[in-house]
Amino acid sequence: MTGTHSRSRTMRLVALGAIVGLGCYWAGSRWGTRGPDRVEAVPNPAKPPDTTGMSEDEAINVKVYSEAAPAVANIVTRTLEYDMFMDPVPAEGAGSGFVMDPRGYILTNNHVIENAQAIEVTLGDGLRFPAKLVGTDVRDDVALIKIDPGDHKLTALPIGDSSTLQVGQHVLAIGNPFGFQSTLTTGVVSALGRTVQTSEESFIDGAIQTDAAINRGNSGGPLLDSHGEVIGINSAMYSTSGTTAGIGFAIPINTAKRIANDLITEGRVRQVYLGIQATAFDSGFAQALGLPVDGGLLIESVDQNSPAARAGLRGGDRVVIAGMRRIEIGGDVITAVDGQKISSQLDMAVALDKDHPGDTVTLEIYRGNQKMDVRLTLGEQ
Repeated sequence: MTGTHSRSRTMRLVALGAIVGLGCYWAGSRWGTRGPDRVEAVPNPAKPPDTTGMSEDEAINVKVYSEAAPAVANIVTRTLEYDMFMDPVPAEGAGSGFVMDPRGYILTNNHVIENAQAIEVTLGDGLRFPAKLVGTDVRDDVALIKIDPGDHKLTALPIGDSSTLQVGQHVLAIGNPFGFQSTLTTGVVSALGRTVQTSEESFIDGAIQTDAAINRGNSGGPLLDSHGEVIGINSAMYSTSGTTAGIGFAIPINTAKRIANDLITEGRVRQVYLGIQATAFDSGFAQALGLPVDGGLLIESVDQNSPAARAGLRGGDRVVIAGMRRIEIGGDVITAVDGQKISSQLDMAVALDKDHPGDTVTLEIYRGNQKMDVRLTLGEQ
């Protein structure tokens, strides 16, 4: 009898605990922490930072950081991945971004938000907002997201001009490495004009190389000059150990600005289109096929009614097996675009990166042993 009474009492306690737990869950879902739907404006401190007794460099660092940090975003993404049994497993990612427009537009890297089902932004003042994706440019690894600031007056970073940069200039990077929000690192412009392939689909053309520490989580954050203007988007680091080695790369802000403008005004990035399928080859391949040049892009096929077709470019007319590959040969070979030598798909992408649909380019090609220049008006992807 005592055992029955004890079991009955235990069941009542379990039931009571379940009711309390459900009540707490309901209350949390109703009143718990979430991105604000409407927030009051939080003014920036009127009093500038005290730089008394600091060196000129220190004073610049303090001033730029205090003005820029409120506009730097910590971006958290949520995606669904699948385990070995094909069961969905929630996963989180993190990166950085920055407010480029007080209406709530935030620039970041495409790889920060790629495949995200949900995006949450925490600004430097601690306020959190849900964000929606405006659009991306996979090729240049740039993405634009947007938050609804409501009554909150956002701090937007001034946009500089990356074409005027010089090696040796002082730069500052702000981001969220390893989740440490609003972290500042400093350095100089180490080199300019690098071409850095960041994935199979993306590259940075004209990359800004810097020795300011860039670690995981910095991706998408701003690279600033000593005036506090954004001159790049921190995007990649070179490392053999997974941590910073003093070699980081940023996307020039002029590239990102063009992409953001396309996304805001047209809802898409205007990508150029030739209408060819082509294969890169080396000197051994060229010798085996009797090609007149040691490298370039061999056109295998040309899309009907494409810019390439209208320009008279020709694809292959017969098939050979090279190793495990089936290749159409006999087509034109592209060796240069507007005087820029071409030896790979990356070279072609870089050569066309600054062009727009409707622009005309000159292709240097070989048709058999005959060298020719072909004018081609670019289409839109």
